[in-house]
Amino acid sequence: MRGTNNLAKLTAADFLVRTAYQMGKTPLLPLMAASLGADAFFLGMIVSVSTLTGMGFKPLFGLLSDRWGRWFWLLGGTLLFAGMPFLYQWIENPGELLLLRLVHGLATAIYGPVTLAWVAEQGSSNIAERLGWFGIGRSGGYLIGHPAAAALLTFMDPVSVFTVTGLLSITALLPVIMLRSVKNPSVLVQMPLGRQFREALKTGLSLPEFWFAGTLECVVFLGIYAMKAFLPLLALEAGIAILWVGIFFSLQELTHILMRPLGGRLGDRYGHLLLGASGMLLAAFALGLLPFTRDAFGLLQISLIFGVAQALIFPSTVALFTKRINPRHTGSGAGLLGSMKNLGKVAGPVMGGWMVHTHEMSWMLWSMSSLLALTGLSLLMFTPTGKKTIVETGG
Repeated sequence: MRGTNNLAKLTAADFLVRTAYQMGKTPLLPLMAASLGADAFFLGMIVSVSTLTGMGFKPLFGLLSDRWGRWFWLLGGTLLFAGMPFLYQWIENPGELLLLRLVHGLATAIYGPVTLAWVAEQGSSNIAERLGWFGIGRSGGYLIGHPAAAALLTFMDPVSVFTVTGLLSITALLPVIMLRSVKNPSVLVQMPLGRQFREALKTGLSLPEFWFAGTLECVVFLGIYAMKAFLPLLALEAGIAILWVGIFFSLQELTHILMRPLGGRLGDRYGHLLLGASGMLLAAFALGLLPFTRDAFGLLQISLIFGVAQALIFPSTVALFTKRINPRHTGSGAGLLGSMKNLGKVAGPVMGGWMVHTHEMSWMLWSMSSLLALTGLSLLMFTPTGKKTIVETGG
């Protein structure tokens, strides 16, 4: 019961700060950058720099939470989420906005590994299902944040909307403070920091499960973020109204939210690697269908497939790795995994753009689909630990 209460508090805090943070991204951030005179290239840098921050700093903050405890860093991340939005009112040029986004991104770099490690430590069984329930908060933020910001922008200026996101983030302090008495991790790392860093890196990178889970997350985000970047253009080419693209992403995320707990439970029962790789194959199938889509109905059917695929992949990838790593390095391990995910988020649009520039849209989507399919099949058929890995990670 206590573990369930802790999970609910963590999920509530994550939902509040993620909703506020997503409100500060699209369409709010590009509009503010453009109003400050940012050109297309610099606007792209402003939008992506927070993801680069996460890729670089997630392992560090995860490691420090192994050393000083989860709550200290959870509080620090919440304070960053709550405080940074109030600074946007003093931004006067694109360079200042880029720097502020760089610092603001530290909040997500803290929250990612710290919350995932804390959830994983709530018990040795049903890890993927627990992560599935927790992921509802994060995915709910993606679902609500963008339309909420768009609605506010109809009668507020961008700076005022950022202020609203700060006020929303402040409310996350309540569930975080309620977690103060919870001791996590159970054994804090006491060794010198340099030795801890080397041991955590060696422990994480030497685990086959890290490369299985990290490869799954990196490759699937390559495909998803390439698709996100270019789906509007594909829809316009097919004569599909751009409104349906927005509905596509909302339906995809809603399906993902509703199916996550079931996906996690199936991973706990049948094997995390098996479910993750199966989800990868399903996502590859969906990507491959996109070039054949000629109407909104077909587009929405594919969004449902994508949502189910994500629900199969993401709870199981984290559980696959955190169940194997030494408990002293759970935070740093979650950070390493988060860096792999961010690498896919950054590289996906870049690779997709290069493919579209040198070939065409359909070729890019089929190439990404093939990459996902080959990765999923390889993890199922050519893993060094074979059947043992699949069975044991099922708990």
